[in-house]
Amino acid sequence: MIKNADLLKKFENNLKKEAKPDFYKNLKIVEELHKEALMLKVFAKDPLRGIEIDIIVAKVINCA
Repeated sequence: MIKNADLLKKFENNLKKEAKPDFYKNLKIVEELHKEALMLKVFAKDPLRGIEIDIIVAKVINCA
């Protein structure tokens, strides 16, 4: 639980000023997250599969 929000805000602001973004480090993080998502099968092989049903349901809901 945060007891002193002002102190935390100052800490975050100082951290932002001191730490410069590292493009290559951030890119590596994104690549590793993508690999993990693929390993966990988060992404469907056919992302548009079943979209027809979603479109029909959306039409029915929006016309009501």
